[in-house]
Amino acid sequence: MARRLSFLPAALLGLVIGLSPAGAQNTDQPVVPAGEAAPVLVIGLDLSKSNPMVSNDAYARRVADRVAPMVEEMPLRGRVMVRSFGSYDATSNTLRIDQVLTARAKPEDFARGLKTLISGVPKLVRDGKLTAQNKTNILPFLETMSQVVDCSAGPVRFVLLTDGVEDSEYARLKNARATLPAPGHGRFAGCAELQILGLGQGLNSPKTTERLRATWAAWAGQAGFGSFTGLYDW
Repeated sequence: MARRLSFLPAALLGLVIGLSPAGAQNTDQPVVPAGEAAPVLVIGLDLSKSNPMVSNDAYARRVADRVAPMVEEMPLRGRVMVRSFGSYDATSNTLRIDQVLTARAKPEDFARGLKTLISGVPKLVRDGKLTAQNKTNILPFLETMSQVVDCSAGPVRFVLLTDGVEDSEYARLKNARATLPAPGHGRFAGCAELQILGLGQGLNSPKTTERLRATWAAWAGQAGFGSFTGLYDW
């Protein structure tokens, strides 16, 4: 099976692998033609304590329901990268999954496992298998991933499961007058989309949600993303 999973806690491994059985090729599944760049979907799971997905089971299930179809719709040879973030500390963010979708690792099977994983985040935190964190390093996470994926080589989509409240050395967006620094490089140029699911969740303020949406939309445009979507709920 074409799969690379690294730094994934053994307790979580079965959630994905156990629901991705080998099987016969589905001839109806679209395939990226040889020689064409395969799409990449980067999914970032914000494990900071401010993100309701870390503690609210119902909300985590709703996020999982939203994300799973994104994977199901991908063609064979597409790549899904799942990473956790929060504190700027690699030892705290051990959830890392890389999956190339194939006839033996079908999009629908991997999507089912990923849905189980995301919906189970609150329980995994309660059980100590994932660690809730005290910071929200969204920009550092994006900067790190910009070194890993190449938006100039093919379609790359970033989907962040976060409240969007940057809390790092770059900015503290909970403050009404805080702004994000302008991108200092062009590595996001050509990226297809930046999407934030859960923007403003937990703050209970429509004005704050709109401020966060405007802030991230402006940053995404400066960075070179083709589009930005920021959803409080759906």
